[in-house]
Amino acid sequence: MENKQIHELAASLKQYSIDCRRKVHRFAEVAAHEVKTSAFIQQEIQALGLPYEKVSTTGLLAVLDTGRPGPHIALRCDIDALPVAEEPNNLVGPRVCVSDDPNTCHACGHDAHTAVLLAVMKALVSVKEELSGSIYFCFEEGEEVGTGYQGMLDALAKRPVDVCYGMHVLAGLEAGTVNIEAGPRMASTFELGMKVLGKSGHSSRPDLAHNAVFCAANIVTNLGAVWANAFPSGEALPLGITTIQGGGVYNAFPESAYINGTVRYYNEELGKKAEQTIRKVALNTADMYDCSVEFTNEFYHMGEGPLMNDPHYSALAYDRVKQILPEGAMVHCAPWIATESFGIYSKQYPAVFAFVGIKNDAFGSGADHHNAFFDIDESALDIGIKTALGFVDAVQKDQQ
Repeated sequence: MENKQIHELAASLKQYSIDCRRKVHRFAEVAAHEVKTSAFIQQEIQALGLPYEKVSTTGLLAVLDTGRPGPHIALRCDIDALPVAEEPNNLVGPRVCVSDDPNTCHACGHDAHTAVLLAVMKALVSVKEELSGSIYFCFEEGEEVGTGYQGMLDALAKRPVDVCYGMHVLAGLEAGTVNIEAGPRMASTFELGMKVLGKSGHSSRPDLAHNAVFCAANIVTNLGAVWANAFPSGEALPLGITTIQGGGVYNAFPESAYINGTVRYYNEELGKKAEQTIRKVALNTADMYDCSVEFTNEFYHMGEGPLMNDPHYSALAYDRVKQILPEGAMVHCAPWIATESFGIYSKQYPAVFAFVGIKNDAFGSGADHHNAFFDIDESALDIGIKTALGFVDAVQKDQQ
């Protein structure tokens, strides 16, 4: 595809992508319950005459088979919303559309991702005779809680796949810009959960009790003290202690207390070291208080590794998209410390994950993800479409 053709395709689908985004935004369904969203996507797939299969509970995978030898490309988006009550205004004024559910909204941009993939699917079907190989359109359910990725990967495993592509709108990037870089782009995460076991007793006799609250508090304090010097400088490993709970009355020491949180990392070896550090600090601190510790979730890993962009395909995508978008649109940004299930795709296949900017102070977009004021500048849809089409074109030409 030439630049002019990509621009014309994107322009012809501008209103369609906006309409899709607003419809999906109003549906706003949480993970594994995206019933209306899935039905709408299914309707759009059927209108294009593509074969498809249902994946997991509400996910869908559609296939465009050109019948000609060529690359096998998987394009993936996520379709779920969040259990967040949406504010009717964004950062400056009323939104263009609001979720129908007062307790659920698209506060992470998955409505935009879905709209972009629907538009890209429509565009590629329209130029099928110019393409080769196969393209898989993967609408993944439940990204926020991890219910959909394994089903989608199982569905892809039945097919040849050369490369996977995904995107995420990013509140910290200006609208009109795109980031594509090789290497780690999003973090992996593990949950930490501890049950501190002591010995209950009356608050007048601490000598007869083993205070689980004191012990838990000192585990948290000691982790903070150790963390600063446990890892190489320049490596991001945020330790997020989010819960410490224990006791229910003012005059009795509880038998147990609880600590929960997360650790995020880009380097898998340092992720393993973080686990070991937490275990060592917790067990040694507990021993000081004659308490014990049970690790309640055995450091459950979400993402199973950081999201890694393949060097070869990232370079191809960067160079091609740079030719399509205006000068200055391709920008650098640091890896995002959040976690994405696409990281698991990147462990199984060469992958490219693009960040598409949505920040526009005049419009009122730029509130952080998972925030009730989160909104997008819908011009990002056009950029997302052009970026995905550029990626497909780059891979097609690379394998000719």
